[in-house]
Amino acid sequence: MKRVFSGVQPTGNLHLGNYLGAIRRFVEMQNDFDCIYCIVDMHAITLPQDPAELTKATREVTAGFLAAGLDPARCIIFNQSRVREHAHLAWILNCFTPLGWLNRMTQFKEKAGKEREEAALGLYGYPVLMAADVLLYKTTHVPVGEDQKQHIELARDIAGAFNRRYGQDFFPLPEPIITGAATRVMSLRDGRAKMSKSDPSDYARINLTDDAATVAKKFQKARTDSVPGVTWDPENRPEAANLLNIYAALAGITREEVCARFADAQFSVFKRELTEMAVAKLGPLGDEMKRLVADPGYVDGVLRDGAERAAAIARPILAEAERLVGFLKV
Repeated sequence: MKRVFSGVQPTGNLHLGNYLGAIRRFVEMQNDFDCIYCIVDMHAITLPQDPAELTKATREVTAGFLAAGLDPARCIIFNQSRVREHAHLAWILNCFTPLGWLNRMTQFKEKAGKEREEAALGLYGYPVLMAADVLLYKTTHVPVGEDQKQHIELARDIAGAFNRRYGQDFFPLPEPIITGAATRVMSLRDGRAKMSKSDPSDYARINLTDDAATVAKKFQKARTDSVPGVTWDPENRPEAANLLNIYAALAGITREEVCARFADAQFSVFKRELTEMAVAKLGPLGDEMKRLVADPGYVDGVLRDGAERAAAIARPILAEAERLVGFLKV
């Protein structure tokens, strides 16, 4: 059976972009793939984190997974730091990764910004840890957004380098899965900026813990334009295009179908229907997520069981990789 691996960082509020771009697709895949989903807390500490907030956010992301419909009986859910094999394989793969490959990674430049010389080694090398996350389970498919495709390409390059060194197809070359109308959800205040948990305006995003009234208020206040009708024109109408994408994703239809449905309508009519649909779909999710966050014992149990199952898959794969490298085990 084909195996899927993907992860989400526990670095603050989950929002609509996380849900439409990743978590909802995770749920859809759990019936057709052998799925492993990870809360990547080791990736999170590549930037400074408050320890208490990191613990809280790890449970919150897990609650978001469960509230959205992930079933621990049909998939594996765990936090990365519980399975030590991730770090071990990452070190091995570091030794197969030329600096030139890492220098091409765009996200390091974006995250380090003007403080590049002060950035931690972990931030520079985290794409190798991401490759280890994927390759450790001999993953065949990775659901990602457009902005993460480069990391899967690097994982393929690293896997190829390892395989060539030892003359066998040990690691499969993982395939990125980029699907859906809203693989990149934009800010409700600026249609050219990605929806982000770090945006200073809470009205720029829909948090998964927002109640129905808050969801409605944020969509009502979402920035639009004065052009009548709904058209797909991300260059000239970025805010309208973003709302169109969100509607299509929530409704499970294409952009073209949305445009046809609202071609002759005032944009206010479209916005009202979008708001009603978002409240109906996201309100119950937020309520369930809050219920789960209030039950940390259950959430921790899901993570503990998931880590045991993940480690059972990872250990023999790492052991074989160590044997190929030549590590002595007595």
